[in-house]
Amino acid sequence: MKFDQLAQEAINELSTVEDIIRWSVSRMAEHEVFFGHGTDNPWDEALYLVAHGLNLPWQLAEKWRHTRLTRSERERVIDLLRQRIRENIPTPYLTGEAWFCGKPYLVDERVLIPRSPIGELINNRFAPWWPQDKQPQRILDLCTGSGCIGIACAHEFVDASVELLDISFDALEIADANISMHGLEGRVSALHSDLLTAASGRYDIIVSNPPYVDADDMAELPREYRHEPELALAAGEDGLDLVRIMLAEVRDYLTDDGVFILEVGNSYPALQAAYPQLAFEWPEFEQGGHGVCVLRASDLDLIGA
Repeated sequence: MKFDQLAQEAINELSTVEDIIRWSVSRMAEHEVFFGHGTDNPWDEALYLVAHGLNLPWQLAEKWRHTRLTRSERERVIDLLRQRIRENIPTPYLTGEAWFCGKPYLVDERVLIPRSPIGELINNRFAPWWPQDKQPQRILDLCTGSGCIGIACAHEFVDASVELLDISFDALEIADANISMHGLEGRVSALHSDLLTAASGRYDIIVSNPPYVDADDMAELPREYRHEPELALAAGEDGLDLVRIMLAEVRDYLTDDGVFILEVGNSYPALQAAYPQLAFEWPEFEQGGHGVCVLRASDLDLIGA
């Protein structure tokens, strides 16, 4: 039976919140839905979508699960499911919200959906690379997108000033909205910049989740990723087009005891091969993820030496 027929049947016959969650899980399980934007399974995805469609918190209390739905509520939820399944629109774009480091962020198709494993490093205050008895004064989030990485740093390091740089004016609109939502206008600023052109002075910590997807991976991306801005994903044949520029310039903007945290995802073998002289450190993540390296200022001194 085609999705539209199943959807009409559900609108006519389903009764409770629990019914429509179960129906949603079943439909996503039988279609080619890719989970990679905040969840890794159809159950959690269904909870987010159903809760959003009903204007309820996604941690649905048991007392609500057996309540009956009106027809218009069923129609609204199933329309969200149709967009998720038929159009492969990622759930955070449908809800307008994504979570990072335990806090919500506004998102739409102008920015990548937050999902970087760098969040785990932020929660650990960049230990052991940054001294835990020392407060960073300035932090830079390079290629910021939604601003989630820099804003999360501002929450973790409450005495630091944070700059968010991005080449996309569209992305910076979202970053500014997130700065305001988190009440950080006094310490966090978003600036238009082609990589480091708008950076000034030196920073204790520079963090970057830049475009790093190579040509082969771009060709194989699931349809969900096609809704994200290509400008924030594609980075040439080996995924290092922007990273090479950053590595040539970033040392000039780091304090002498500063650290550079760089995400390159699946392009990490190409990065190691291109810079055999650098002592990359690759954190292991308890919550999943890979391809994030840490470089100290002293490591970067070896570039061009």
